[in-house]
Amino acid sequence: MPDDATPTPDADVAQQAQRFRDAYNAVSDQIGNVIVGQRDIIDGVLTCLFVGGHALLEGVPGLGKTLLIRSLAEALALDFNRIQFTPDLMPADITGTNVVMESPDGGRQFTFQQGPVFAQIVLADEINRATPKTQSAMLEAMQERSVTVAGRTHKMAEPFFVMATQNPIEQEGTYPLPEAQLDRFLFKLLVEPASRDELHEILNRTTAEATPTIRSVLDGPSIVEFQRLIRRVLIATHVQDYAIRCVLATHPNGQFATSKVNQYVRFGASPRAAQALVLGGKVRGLLDGRAHVSIEDIRSVLLPALRHRVLLNFEAQAEGVTEDQILEDLIEQVPTEAPAASA
Repeated sequence: MPDDATPTPDADVAQQAQRFRDAYNAVSDQIGNVIVGQRDIIDGVLTCLFVGGHALLEGVPGLGKTLLIRSLAEALALDFNRIQFTPDLMPADITGTNVVMESPDGGRQFTFQQGPVFAQIVLADEINRATPKTQSAMLEAMQERSVTVAGRTHKMAEPFFVMATQNPIEQEGTYPLPEAQLDRFLFKLLVEPASRDELHEILNRTTAEATPTIRSVLDGPSIVEFQRLIRRVLIATHVQDYAIRCVLATHPNGQFATSKVNQYVRFGASPRAAQALVLGGKVRGLLDGRAHVSIEDIRSVLLPALRHRVLLNFEAQAEGVTEDQILEDLIEQVPTEAPAASA
């Protein structure tokens, strides 16, 4: 089936597409006033924000991961909190706890004191430096947009966006994130070192007299409105089937598995991976001026959507094979047209 065989787009979605692109570019430009380069990382973070997902950034210290999320918070009129994850951080330090307060009549009562996770943008800085018990305190907030303490559920304000940073696992003093928590992140983005030219520009911006500034260009209600708009973008059945087959191709010994998946992968991606592909593809479509998703849109977000959801085996680790290498091969191997059903 040809890639342009799509349902008729909603006229209102098509009309709103330009407004979304303008808002997206306005936020991106404000971040670009401070962050040099890293366009793929900025696009990945903004995609997560606009579809209501969360982002995980991995890279060695000093690459601007924390500065990026601070810049994003300044470009948006949203509440912002930073949580610095350390080995001695406790779950209650994140979610909050009940404290005894004296009432006006002299009595005492328990009152819930909110933790720093109660913000619209939360920076979980160096999340893999905390113990798994503390890391898991973020699970309910990220998935359910709520926190339960002492049997009572407290809702988060919308929009709610978590951006976590982590150092590579091989660095001393870090703990691998549990697979269940990794799966809650829409994208995992790898932050690479700056190039020679980018380092020149970084020094020009940070060691000269002038200081880059950021102004707020978007508010919470507008972000929620755009999140709803993105979900109205259409995806044809054959494009959705391609996304599904890409996810199923990460399952070793499955119907669509590639030879490298069978050799190097222990466990494949979950259904959340398919959701991430479709939602990310819808953002790509809108940014390209379309109210529908193409197969190329799915391909463009496949690496950040799947790389943290594929668990490699010992053979892959021994041979230095990475998730990205397996997924790049998967993109080449999975056909864009569905194979004919077997008799």
